[in-house]
Amino acid sequence: MMTSKIASCEVVECAYNKKKLCHAKAITVGDNVGVHAMCDTYLKTDIAGGEESQIAEVGACKVSACRHNEELECVAGAIKVGYHTDHPDCMTFIQR
Repeated sequence: MMTSKIASCEVVECAYNKKKLCHAKAITVGDNVGVHAMCDTYLKTDIAGGEESQIAEVGACKVSACRHNEELECVAGAIKVGYHTDHPDCMTFIQR
């Protein structure tokens, strides 16, 4: 199964965000009960994280209600992360 790349991230205050791209090795999508498509990897700190030459992928998705979720893996190809009120969410989420 192919992993989904992070095509863009609008959450510029995240430690892994450089030039609106995510540079973590991988992110996890889904809150602690798996019903909301938030970026669990989001980290606000003064320390820069990730390697700038690396573009993140979705390592795991806990949101089984998403059409792109197969066996807790994202098969969307690429996703976008942005703001949902006051926190980062997978904006590619589509309800089944």
